[in-house]
Amino acid sequence: MRFLITGGAGFIGCNAARRFRERGHEVVLFDNLVRAAAPYNLRWLQGLSPDLSFFQGDVTRDEDLRAVLKEPFDAVFHLAGQVAVTTSILDPVSDYDSNALGTFRLLEAVRRRYPDPARAPLLLYASTNKVYGHLSCGETLRDGRWDFQDLPGGVSEQESLSFESPYGCSKGAADQYVIDYHRSFGLPTVSFRQSCIYGPRQFGEEDQGWVAWFALAACFRLPITFYGDGLQVRDLLWVEDLADAYLAAATRRETVAGKAYNIGGGPAFRMSLTELIELLRNRLDRDIPVSRAPARLGDQRVFYCDVGKASRDLDWRPTVEPSAGVDRLLAWIGESRAEIADFLQRKGLAVHAG
Repeated sequence: MRFLITGGAGFIGCNAARRFRERGHEVVLFDNLVRAAAPYNLRWLQGLSPDLSFFQGDVTRDEDLRAVLKEPFDAVFHLAGQVAVTTSILDPVSDYDSNALGTFRLLEAVRRRYPDPARAPLLLYASTNKVYGHLSCGETLRDGRWDFQDLPGGVSEQESLSFESPYGCSKGAADQYVIDYHRSFGLPTVSFRQSCIYGPRQFGEEDQGWVAWFALAACFRLPITFYGDGLQVRDLLWVEDLADAYLAAATRRETVAGKAYNIGGGPAFRMSLTELIELLRNRLDRDIPVSRAPARLGDQRVFYCDVGKASRDLDWRPTVEPSAGVDRLLAWIGESRAEIADFLQRKGLAVHAG
């Protein structure tokens, strides 16, 4: 099959591209290279596959989308966008342009390119669990971490949408546009509401990618802050498991068209911030100091997915449990220490030499 990945030089995009290529598929990357880690990831991919096709462009520019869509694709994985709640509060206009407007322009570009929707590629949108900002179920402290009051299987797709923060609004609007373009125009579209994806090539930062950020900060002895009590819980999904879910959707076009799926680690792969720090302390065999600050806008105290619908429709399930995933993440950090140190220093962070 032939795939287009917008945001292809991002953390998820580059891992998906590698996974797709390993499975024998052709891949075209589309990225504006604005994010600081993107050039590092692009160089890494090009080192693995010198013949990899790359188109530098922006989803907010119609001319770029028309140009890249001239060639046919079996699926478009739309991963491009602004990724952090904190950034959306500082600059809501850019957040809207990147997430809501960029997704709308891509949908329109595909619709105009394919007047017959039966010939259009599947368009899979990387949405977020933040579309469920204010959950209807209560929260409680259980076993030393936050949990749902009465939702042992996690959040299903039946949960009401609740957009909080500019990021939640922009991603939520895009999520709904993607689903409606199947309903209104017949395009084969699907939205993956993703929860806490982590893995190699994730140059984590404090405001996004907390698992990778804690691991990087611990290895390079950078300061770590808990915003809130540190008992917040997420379900962790290893990035290669996510890429396999993408591939499963690409081969089940008729099944997934017009639907939304919650894609995360599920109840079995939950972890709190405090539990991750304890795991890192054990793996690195030293203390990792943590400071505390008030909770941030839009932070859910607990979120984990019910992945039953994805399991049934895609014949897919998470396979890499968190402690094994963290070990793999630490191995990547060890192997890529010079590259990561260069990235952190370019971000203005003073890294520990040892």
